[in-house]
Amino acid sequence: MTIDFTKNHFELFHLPVSFQLDSAALDRAYREVQREVHPDKFTLATDAEKRLAAQWATRANEGYQTLKTPLNRGRYFLKMHGIETEEESNTAMPLPFLMQQMEWREAVVDARAAKDEATLDALAAQKQADEKQLFTQLENELSQPSTFAAARLTVRKLRFIEKLGEEIDDAYEAVIN
Repeated sequence: MTIDFTKNHFELFHLPVSFQLDSAALDRAYREVQREVHPDKFTLATDAEKRLAAQWATRANEGYQTLKTPLNRGRYFLKMHGIETEEESNTAMPLPFLMQQMEWREAVVDARAAKDEATLDALAAQKQADEKQLFTQLENELSQPSTFAAARLTVRKLRFIEKLGEEIDDAYEAVIN
């Protein structure tokens, strides 16, 4: 077994380096790599070979988890091109976006308190529509190096939207129980 730990996640799975990804091809490639490093294949191997197979399996799991979700894939794609998203340190956002986020969060709190599932449904639908639009925007921005820097802001916006989704899910849970 020859393992090259210098390969990026796309190379690991023999996929083109692109934000656009064939999910079925990723799934097939992941299963293929996992078959190669499955512990059953190494029952008679040396301890060093077993450790190497375990490292390879861990690397494959990490790569798969990164590439299978668009937001993680976008982050990784930017990082490969030397651009950090700075999600933890840079929370600067356009004012209209921040105002929308505040309004949505207030609406989630109100709907949760009122046990208003219909409002949560409407908020979830709006969140999903905005998220879809932002992913389309991210795909466009990641298609050309000249717009990679703009993609950093889009990834940060998507993180805000992701957190909103978590808050909506928590509110649903509170309304149901």
